[in-house]
Amino acid sequence: MSAPAQLQKGLKQRHLTMIAIGGVIGAGLFVGSGSVIKTTGPGAFLSYLLTGLLIILVMRMLGEMATANPSTGSFADYSRRALGGWAGFSVAWLYWYFWVIVVGFEAVAGAGILTFWFDAPLWLLSLGLMLLMTATNLVSVGSYGEFEYWFAGIKVVAIVAFLVLGTLFVVGLWPDKDFDVSLMTSQDGFLPLGVGAVFSSIVVVVFSMVGAEIATVAAAESDDPERAIAKATQSVILRVATFFVGSAVLLVLIVPWKENEPEVSPFVLAFGRMGIPYADHIMNAVVLTAVLSCLNSGLYTASRMLFVLAERREAPARLVALSSRGVPVWAILFSTVIGFLSVIAAYVSPDTVFLFLLNSSGAVILFVYLLIALSQLVLRRRTPDDQLVVRMWLFPGLTLVAIVGILAILVQMGLTKDTRSQLLLSLLSFAVVVVLYLVTRARGGSVSPDELSEQPASTGGRR
Repeated sequence: MSAPAQLQKGLKQRHLTMIAIGGVIGAGLFVGSGSVIKTTGPGAFLSYLLTGLLIILVMRMLGEMATANPSTGSFADYSRRALGGWAGFSVAWLYWYFWVIVVGFEAVAGAGILTFWFDAPLWLLSLGLMLLMTATNLVSVGSYGEFEYWFAGIKVVAIVAFLVLGTLFVVGLWPDKDFDVSLMTSQDGFLPLGVGAVFSSIVVVVFSMVGAEIATVAAAESDDPERAIAKATQSVILRVATFFVGSAVLLVLIVPWKENEPEVSPFVLAFGRMGIPYADHIMNAVVLTAVLSCLNSGLYTASRMLFVLAERREAPARLVALSSRGVPVWAILFSTVIGFLSVIAAYVSPDTVFLFLLNSSGAVILFVYLLIALSQLVLRRRTPDDQLVVRMWLFPGLTLVAIVGILAILVQMGLTKDTRSQLLLSLLSFAVVVVLYLVTRARGGSVSPDELSEQPASTGGRR
């Protein structure tokens, strides 16, 4: 049987809805929030609120561009059309780099969680998780969507349960417990480490919120991409407000902020203080689900970006090959190999890799978000009104606010000693990617914005 000419349209609306919901709920929230609270204090929820507003604006901009022109290349193609070939090339490769690093990191994190129940070597457990998620992605896009549907469902149930039980505990509707919100100020004040800590924590928070935009990539493999993208981008506001800000508020009201540790889930501490039995087992199972979800989505997203790069003559042509099920096999396998190399890198420097990956990945994703915002600023003026199914609010005001906000975070990284090196390394990565684009273009590769405009809106096939 010959290979299909297009990516398989195997994702249903329920898959895309849960991909969008689950995309923003990862180990960064369940575990990384402890680090944010420890370095910010009770006012940590402000870091989540500010970052959430930024993510909401970016998603709204993506929604506007994606509904007007759905594409497997998603924001990489929008950047190419708006800013030029270098921008599309940079966005795709930087985003791919971000996710393959995440794949390696999540494999190690997942193996660490499994050691809670199984006495086995960390490398063996990491290998098992990588093989499981690779097989899931290789079977079909539908199997990826089905796994993600259930993974996301478990995460949502866990968060909702915590929000309900935590609220009952704080307001005094709990056995032997009175209304008490004193922990918000009683431990050296609301912002014991200063206002600057709120902004410096945003780098870590950005990493924990990354993933909502996956829905705009996945929508190209659904039967109704415009409707899917519109629903995903419009519902992100409620998710950010409740899941992140709500959880952060409850966590600091239940557990003294000083008791948090960077690699210990504050949710375990909170459930333990509430007297819920087997809290450590329950939350470790939920965190493992979050890790597997991120690993699953990371492989999916990285492979699709690599597939688009190959279609644009910016990666080896073999990577565009599809299986009989419409799956980009070689793009998935290549991304998996880099994931394995990332696992090895994690073992080489186990004491520093956790926060380094959080910070360096946060910087890279900020570059991607900045190019998305700049692209929307340009493309909005080129798009006829009848194509704007989803519109950016108060354009161009809020677009400019988002751009300034992203630049402010990057400046904050440069001014903060702990993140300065990560910013410089990320800038170096960006520079290397731009040089690679120039080399690729000089050798006759890459697709110009004009050539891209002549292709169908929903890409995904051999040329």
